[in-house]
Amino acid sequence: MNIWQGDFPGRNTAADGHAGTAPVGAFKPNGYGLYNVVGNVWEWCADWFSPDYHRAGAARGPGRAAGRAGARGAGGSYLCHRSYCNRYRVAARSATTPDSSTGNTGFRLAADA
Repeated sequence: MNIWQGDFPGRNTAADGHAGTAPVGAFKPNGYGLYNVVGNVWEWCADWFSPDYHRAGAARGPGRAAGRAGARGAGGSYLCHRSYCNRYRVAARSATTPDSSTGNTGFRLAADA
C-alpha cells in the first residue's frame, strides 16, 4: 500500500517508489482483485459521513440525508503515517466537504457484476 514512509511530516523516503499518488497496478491486488484499496488516496464515496451511523446497526450507509457531516472518504491516503493519522485501513472513514479538492483524494469506478 502507498503510505507515508519516513519521518512524518518532515521527510518521505518514498521507499515504495512513490512520494505521492501511485498509479493503478503499482501494487499487487488484494484477494478480490482490487487495487489500492488502502492508502494511496482517500476514496470519495457516494454517501455521507456520519461518525455514529454504523454503531446504530444499520445495514446500509447513511445516504444523502439532511444533517450529515459531509461527504465521506474511505481507506486513507499516501499522507497517512502510523505516527499521525493511523487511518490507512479499509474501514477508515473521514468527513470532507463536497467542494474540497486535494491531491490525496480520488474515486473508484465500480459496476455490478
